[in-house]
Amino acid sequence: MTDFLKLQDIGMSYHTMDGEIPALSHISFSLNKGEFVSLVGPSGCGKSTILNLIAGLLKPEKGTITIQNTPLEQSQVTIGYMLQKDHLFEWRTIYENVILGLEIQKKITKDRLDRVEQLLTDYGLAAFKQAHPSQLSGGMRQRAALIRTLALEPSLLLLDEPFSALDYQTRLHVSDDIGKIIKKEKQTALLVTHDISEAISMSDRIIVLSNSPATVRCEIPVILDIEDKTPMNARNAPDFKNYFNRIWKELNPHE
Repeated sequence: MTDFLKLQDIGMSYHTMDGEIPALSHISFSLNKGEFVSLVGPSGCGKSTILNLIAGLLKPEKGTITIQNTPLEQSQVTIGYMLQKDHLFEWRTIYENVILGLEIQKKITKDRLDRVEQLLTDYGLAAFKQAHPSQLSGGMRQRAALIRTLALEPSLLLLDEPFSALDYQTRLHVSDDIGKIIKKEKQTALLVTHDISEAISMSDRIIVLSNSPATVRCEIPVILDIEDKTPMNARNAPDFKNYFNRIWKELNPHE
């Protein structure tokens, strides 16, 4: 199978007044089309840096990033990036917020607006499209942020801890909702998270990073013996605890 996204021997350092601080060292991994992969690792190890490199916001000092065998800087593939905060503008309605990316990129067409309407309907926000962000719950705001991202029809979706600002109960429900949406839309997705349970419940595969400068410690395929594998149901799978313990040990090798 041809890799959809491939990072090969990526190296990256940050330069400060005190000198060079290595962030990433010899990072190599790939994603297949339609696969949901999570990156987990210690705080400050460079997980978000990896997403910024894939998004083209930073350039690696070493190594290459390709999408469908094309160098990232030459690729025409659309990449969606969902951040920790929803970044919805209060002076715009939910509808105006979700079409903002289309406006900025001058991609407003009837077909795309029809798709936005369908997404709002499918994911429970049609009745709130004339509301303003402050009138919605945190979970609804995150769904709106995801629809704004999906409206651009990205081929690759980057998720940088998109549920971290939510309380635990809301986080469970929202990650379940958004996980289902991503699977239904057959998105290729890369999630950065500190939550081991979240990674297991949502992912086809988990990449575990070391302390900074980050290296890939291991890659763990997630195969849960459960009929209806939604993020919420996955937590009840018999092997869930075994995956949790294995990843915990990889993240805490000296305990």
